[in-house]
Amino acid sequence: MSADDRGDHAVDAFVSHRNLLFTVAYEMLGSAADAEDVLQETWLRWADADLAAVRDQRAYLVRITTRQALNRLRAVGRRRESYVGSWLPEPLLTAPDVADDVELAESVSMAMLLVLETLAPTERAVFVLREVFDLGYDEIAEAVDKSSAAVRQIAHRARAHVAARRPRGMVSPAETRRALSAFRLAVETGDVQALLDVLAPDVVLLGDGGGIKQAVLRPVAGADKVARLLCSTHARTATMSLHPAQVNGHPALVMRLDGAVDTVLALRIDDGLISGVYAVRNPEKLSHMRSETALRR
Repeated sequence: MSADDRGDHAVDAFVSHRNLLFTVAYEMLGSAADAEDVLQETWLRWADADLAAVRDQRAYLVRITTRQALNRLRAVGRRRESYVGSWLPEPLLTAPDVADDVELAESVSMAMLLVLETLAPTERAVFVLREVFDLGYDEIAEAVDKSSAAVRQIAHRARAHVAARRPRGMVSPAETRRALSAFRLAVETGDVQALLDVLAPDVVLLGDGGGIKQAVLRPVAGADKVARLLCSTHARTATMSLHPAQVNGHPALVMRLDGAVDTVLALRIDDGLISGVYAVRNPEKLSHMRSETALRR
């Protein structure tokens, strides 16, 4: 095989797995920008690899991506400690087929990504590779440089940690749409009581302005406080409009100001009530709301 043929083969293999690799990196990092950087680093290492010696290209690429994502996760973890206000995952405008894969949609939801943020880097990698992508323990062990026995223990610990914090029970798309529709109408009309009817008593609102846009710097807890904040915020801006969108595999709302995306509002729903409101305003995190992002398992 000529050098040109090897180069074409490397490109074809990388492109065919790119959406999968992006999804792995995004679930580990919660940031599309960081995931794109990881893919660039993965490509550079893949381009230098001896493809003739690679038995399983998918496994090899996932292993490179995981290692690069772990390196970046440890670095950004330190950076997030000095982040202004709450740090929220970067929202993605996703295609309908993401919602069709229930397990994938749950794993990339804003609520789940925030749960994954509470895991240590290696725990997060093991959980994502095992629970979302169903990789074998031996394969994960190679990716995270641990023994299979250690990976099994880490996976067990991570599963227990996530189970204690993940949304309670599966919520159907229809239930989510109903809650979102009621939420939207209440906010647009400034109907505090209608909003209280769909908010859980212990609802928490998190805002991410990144120090660039105004946002609540600390979590706002309690249905009354959250309802009044949302209604007053919308009332102050006559040119603001709310539009439904598919974000991270789930129905969400996009708030537009003078036609431009200003805020993405994602929700966590427990037992039919909204228990979490995630408002992403940081403009550096809104670039992936312009076009759909393909996610794959």
